[in-house]
Amino acid sequence: MAQLTPQEALVYIMVVTSAADTRMTEAELSSIMNVIDCLPVFAGFDKSAVIALADDCYGYLQDEDGLDKILDIVHAALPERLTETAYALAVEVAAADLHVEQEELAFLQMMRDRWNLDELTVAAIERSARVRFRKA
Repeated sequence: MAQLTPQEALVYIMVVTSAADTRMTEAELSSIMNVIDCLPVFAGFDKSAVIALADDCYGYLQDEDGLDKILDIVHAALPERLTETAYALAVEVAAADLHVEQEELAFLQMMRDRWNLDELTVAAIERSARVRFRKA
């Protein structure tokens, strides 16, 4: 298994969320790139690496237990203080195309379970995304 930096692990989470429904939309890719450009957690990250990281993720997803492998790799790379950040980024990408597919919801549930995320924190993160992506 690959050893990732925390930033690469966060990119994995965003890519896998976008690929959960078997396709990455233009809105999702744009959201990933915007997040990388704007958030302090990605300071100094070379965003040209996103395509290679996405290819790696897709490779894992070909395996029957690919999602579990990815969560194991990400879990090993992320300090505990960034697990909520990872969940928030996954929610951001899932909401980017204004429609969250069942597969994306299942992946979000896997993340919540793996990291034992607090229900109130999860609700706040999800509510925040709904508010940000609401149409006029």
